[in-house]
Amino acid sequence: MPAPSTTRRWEIDALRGLMLVLMMVTHLPSRLTSPLGQPFGFVSAAEGFVLLSAYMAGMVYGRIAWRKGVAEMRRAFWRRALKIYACQAATLLFLFTVIAFIGLRFDQPAATNLMAFYLEQPLSALVYGLLLVYSPPLLDILPLYILFMLASPWVMVLAWRRGWAPVMGVSVGLWLLAQFGLSQWAFGAVSAVVPIPVPYAETGSFDTWGWQLLWMLGLWMGATRNDPLAPAFVFPRWAVYTALGLALVCLVWRHGVGQIPFGSHTGLNLLFDKWSLGPLRLINLFALVVLTLHYGPRLALRTPRLRWLETLGTASLPVFCAHLVIVLLVLALLGADQERPWALDLPLLVLCFGALYAVALATLWVERPPDDDRTGPETQPTPDNPLAAEPTSPEAAAAAPTAAHIWNKPA
Repeated sequence: MPAPSTTRRWEIDALRGLMLVLMMVTHLPSRLTSPLGQPFGFVSAAEGFVLLSAYMAGMVYGRIAWRKGVAEMRRAFWRRALKIYACQAATLLFLFTVIAFIGLRFDQPAATNLMAFYLEQPLSALVYGLLLVYSPPLLDILPLYILFMLASPWVMVLAWRRGWAPVMGVSVGLWLLAQFGLSQWAFGAVSAVVPIPVPYAETGSFDTWGWQLLWMLGLWMGATRNDPLAPAFVFPRWAVYTALGLALVCLVWRHGVGQIPFGSHTGLNLLFDKWSLGPLRLINLFALVVLTLHYGPRLALRTPRLRWLETLGTASLPVFCAHLVIVLLVLALLGADQERPWALDLPLLVLCFGALYAVALATLWVERPPDDDRTGPETQPTPDNPLAAEPTSPEAAAAAPTAAHIWNKPA
């Protein structure tokens, strides 16, 4: 029986690379920050990046469960979570040392405001930052990843036993409760038992209970791709047209009124809230997902491959951390001014993106297998570099995993 060939899902790498580029443009203060923030509607690059990462996690680690057993899948998830934690800890220490020194030395509020709690209570900030309770701005998304990666093996095992319907039902319920303050209530309940010196406002902008819905959705989509009997993502014509209409309305709305959809109407703006993943924001995102799944395969066949985006997406974790370091340095040295002359902004953007690309190339060179002399996004697959080994023959497809197969393999 022919062995299945191993190929990279280059289109997913390119999308992840695009999300990294948009995050860099959004976080780096320049003349492009406002016009390119949320460019496709009231949806940011963070939502796309989390969804894509969960999709790849479900596909790659689900395949590990089939090939090596559930226990090995758990270990792979935990190794990845430990790696992300190391990145979070290193970035946190960089903020508390280098950026703190530069920000205080040059009296730069753009930097010192990011770590106001640390400057007031340095020991508590350090301890609870390493415990993932205190999350300064810009450094508050990796703790989400760590928690989601730790929970994912249990979720996938439950889904294989009971089906994905109850998992997604619970996830939707938690998201709904998050719209009514579940996270703040849970934090208060824990603080009443175990006093926490960190204010709730300093625990990070992203609502964990709201954003878990995106992760669970991506995990389900990715894990089911390992089953050759799983139906393709096909939508009826009315759903595609509805998604197209919603996406166009939100796109024109966003660029017509700016990034705040309802102006000074705070209550209405919560419907598009990023941090709790408000309901209208979620609808806007779902519309974009439907359009991507429907038109994406045909566009991928007709669009030239942007290999530099693939390279960035392949080395997503190091590139993401490098983008944080660069943004923090710019804020500490130059401040948050978005009206610098183009003569300064353009060289700054070229330098910063050149640094990200260099980090990606260096990462791929270091992580390439010993017998592979190639560099770039065509390197061989590893669990930490999400590659999709797709069956390309009937025999290989027949050998692809199903839930029953996984449970017949030793743990």
